[in-house]
Amino acid sequence: MFLSKEEERLLNSDSYAIRKSMEILIAVGKIFEADRLISIKSAQISGISYDNIGDAGLEWLESLDAKVRVPTFSNPCGMDVIRWREMGIGEDFWKKQMKVLNALKKIGVELSLTCTPYYIHNVSKGDHLAWAESSAIVYANSVIGARTNKESGITAIASAIIGKTPNYGLHIKENRKPDVRLIVEKDVNPAIAGYEAGKVVGDRIPLVEFEYAVSRDGLKAFGAALAATGNAAMFHAKGLTPEWKDFEIPKEKIRISKDEFERCEADLIAIGCPHASKNELEEILYLLSKKGKVKREFWIFASRKLIEENYELIRKIEEFGAKVFADTCMVVSPATKRFKCVMTNSGKALEYLPKVRNVNATFGDIKECVEVATR
Repeated sequence: MFLSKEEERLLNSDSYAIRKSMEILIAVGKIFEADRLISIKSAQISGISYDNIGDAGLEWLESLDAKVRVPTFSNPCGMDVIRWREMGIGEDFWKKQMKVLNALKKIGVELSLTCTPYYIHNVSKGDHLAWAESSAIVYANSVIGARTNKESGITAIASAIIGKTPNYGLHIKENRKPDVRLIVEKDVNPAIAGYEAGKVVGDRIPLVEFEYAVSRDGLKAFGAALAATGNAAMFHAKGLTPEWKDFEIPKEKIRISKDEFERCEADLIAIGCPHASKNELEEILYLLSKKGKVKREFWIFASRKLIEENYELIRKIEEFGAKVFADTCMVVSPATKRFKCVMTNSGKALEYLPKVRNVNATFGDIKECVEVATR
């Protein structure tokens, strides 16, 4: 892999973090036969919940002696950093989580604590990124047309510190072509369509044809679930995403018509995996205004920036008894594990809650979630 003189200098830097970051990027580049490093517009770091990173990861973060060179965002952590007690988080976890966040802040990471950085930062078609959150990766590649591979938390940090990433995979146009055609039949919720599609698609890139109108929130839900049950890092959607016309239509065709998931009596209703958009919050408020007060735990997750910018909207939602939390979600927070069954509008959470939090999960769209919460 070709290195410029500046990159060779960084490889021999006195800084442990810079030197180690270059070594990581070169190792990844060699594995995937990258020809060079390319500059990135931003990086996004996942896996920052203390529940995930532990003491060893915290110690490594605290050892870093360099600053990030590009705008770098953080994924959700394990709690709402202000309302953690309301979530049932213990003080010991809070202290350890705050150490993780302080270590990230020290190297210049923006504590956005959201899996939807595209709602609060400008990302454009063709931008090269180094993002690590699976749902954000799929959205950036597919809906926006930016370019990022599936980074790990460590490679994303390395790219952030150097400001570059190896040139391979989805950074190269020809590698973004679809491999299979998916037909999503009417009445199949986009989140469930992605949940089922991931199982049959695996790591292939699908060209999706929805037999109904789909919003950007629907595409977000589809992509998040697709990445959770499969390993896809992007999709194309006919008539909806910016690159769908750039390639030939695949010959293999699969129809998605299933609607299969576990059913259980929910003691927690949770929306916002990925984090809720303003449109989704407005829909929740509209439905609550029709249904009235919630009668069981109803948690909604959104980015702190979006919450702060829509104070009145959030206040009105919480007047009905729902709780709108920031900085975390039902999957990455250990707070969820005290419940027996979680109803969610997320195909991603439907897949991960039983595996990560050892709780039963069932699915409902936003309307169904509100109906159950107020019943």
